[in-house]
Amino acid sequence: MRILNRLLIQSTFRYHYRTNTVKAQKKSNTFNLEYDPIKQTIIYPPELLINNKNYPTDSWTNVNPHILSRLGQNLHRQKNHPLYHLTNRIRQYFYQQKDPRKQSPKFSIIDNLSPIVTVQQNFDSICTPNDHVSRTKSMNYYINKDTLFRAHTSAHQVDLIRSGLNAFLCIGDVYRRDSIDPTHYPIFHQCEGVQLFNKEELFMENRNVRGEKDNLQIFASNEYRDATKQEGHTLEAVKLVEASLKQTITDLFKTLFPNAATLNSRWIDATFPFTHPSWEYEIEIDGKWYELLGCGIIEQSVLENSGLGKDYIGWAFGLGLERIAMIMYGIPDIRLFWSTDSGFLSQFQFEDSTRPVQYKPVSAYPQCINDLSMWMNKTRIDPLDLYDLVRSIGGDLIEQVLLIDEFYHEKKDKHSQTYRIIYRSMDRTLTKNEINMIHKDIENHCQKQFDVEIR
Repeated sequence: MRILNRLLIQSTFRYHYRTNTVKAQKKSNTFNLEYDPIKQTIIYPPELLINNKNYPTDSWTNVNPHILSRLGQNLHRQKNHPLYHLTNRIRQYFYQQKDPRKQSPKFSIIDNLSPIVTVQQNFDSICTPNDHVSRTKSMNYYINKDTLFRAHTSAHQVDLIRSGLNAFLCIGDVYRRDSIDPTHYPIFHQCEGVQLFNKEELFMENRNVRGEKDNLQIFASNEYRDATKQEGHTLEAVKLVEASLKQTITDLFKTLFPNAATLNSRWIDATFPFTHPSWEYEIEIDGKWYELLGCGIIEQSVLENSGLGKDYIGWAFGLGLERIAMIMYGIPDIRLFWSTDSGFLSQFQFEDSTRPVQYKPVSAYPQCINDLSMWMNKTRIDPLDLYDLVRSIGGDLIEQVLLIDEFYHEKKDKHSQTYRIIYRSMDRTLTKNEINMIHKDIENHCQKQFDVEIR
């Protein structure tokens, strides 16, 4: 009964109505919310206090207490955490890349920047079009229309280049509204890599073209863009930067996986707003292909935003740490990275981050499955809004949420949706009674927030 009471308190505490301070977050992060039963909307206070700073709220505000509860945990910096070990291995690889003129590490590594950024940093600085889907509320956590939790570490790219860095890694937590399943979580960790070249660095340090350096240029007076290059770039320069990028990434993953000698990999053409040409890098493990990162030649307009004008060309990549760590250590569920269970963390208590380890399940607790069917009195529910609500109430007891049925009933003039909610604890067996109470709480909140009729 004590456990059940605690769950009831936490579900209300996490979501809204009587929320004061989320248990896992810093004391300064207060979050008082109310609900308007007529408009079926959440009412945010005029300001949110986050990390001792007040932020005004507006119609764009959609951050929730569950997200705030993860702020500042910095799993990649927690000693003996699997993400800490992976980050260390990436550090070691890039620290071995030396600046030939100084004989010192070429790459700077920054891993402590605040995840609260402006829209200008997150989108405008890297030339994301105003109508691009990645800007929408359905994909991001906004504090207000001008401020959000970064969706990628690329949000710091222009600022870091302006500070004088031309080769760096930026590592940190990023926030995206996403589906709920064992491989997706609204907060994950990303490593951004950038290297820039001026004419001397690109041509003088390349043995194959050193003798022709006087005849080679980074830029040309051409105005056309095609699949191989941006307007204004010479093909020779692009090919050298592409070779540097792909060699850097290929060698990195050869150091990360023990079967590096037989590692099958491939490059897939891709499209990103801030690089062109662009690629995704995939590796094959046990007959299955895994996408590990996106990368490409930095858009020249991004470098111009950084104040470099027509002097530099460069590459950038962004990789998700959790995805690589799940493959590397055999971790089956992304929620485990947030576990404080000693049975999980003790498996990574060692000093040598290159030590090969395979995760051993502490215990396999059973799933509990409940379906949620609703008639919508107005418009259909955006599944991402439902995922946010379910996660806010059920927390990390939610393993997966699936939209399994959807249709329109002409006679009733209503839409119907059915979601399958899969519950599973990472450290104990859940009882049917406690799951039913959480599920009932989710139903009640759906009725209030979305004005639905539970079927």
